[in-house]
Amino acid sequence: MFRKAPEDLPEVKFQDATGQERTLANWRGKIVLLNLWATWCLPCRKEMPALDRLQREMGSDKFEVVALSVDRTGLSGARKFLDEAKVEKLALYADGTARMATTLRAAGLPVTFLLDRQGREIGRLLGPAEWDSDDAKRLIEWALK
Repeated sequence: MFRKAPEDLPEVKFQDATGQERTLANWRGKIVLLNLWATWCLPCRKEMPALDRLQREMGSDKFEVVALSVDRTGLSGARKFLDEAKVEKLALYADGTARMATTLRAAGLPVTFLLDRQGREIGRLLGPAEWDSDDAKRLIEWALK
């Protein structure tokens, strides 16, 4: 679902792999595919390898897949999940409070937001997708223009 106009998102805080606090402002200047997932979410498990391949193929200083665990297991649970899914290119991010999905009005998991260079939402998709498909890559190329 595309937005008629880019929409500001509420401020959200989460942790990176080292435990440092991050916000979406850390990615200003890049197109971001923000994916919210959880360790207990089976569709998330199926979708993660495609997100990893998309980051491997298209990740750059202009575009990044930010896969963010919104799960009370925090960084340790997210790390175990990504290891089991054999994820190699996605960085580890987690919201151990599991509040972010509610803050961003996500009606289930997985949910993926496409953010413009100012960090505004330009679209979102509820449910899993083939993020390494030709259609998904065309979407990212469109956003990069």
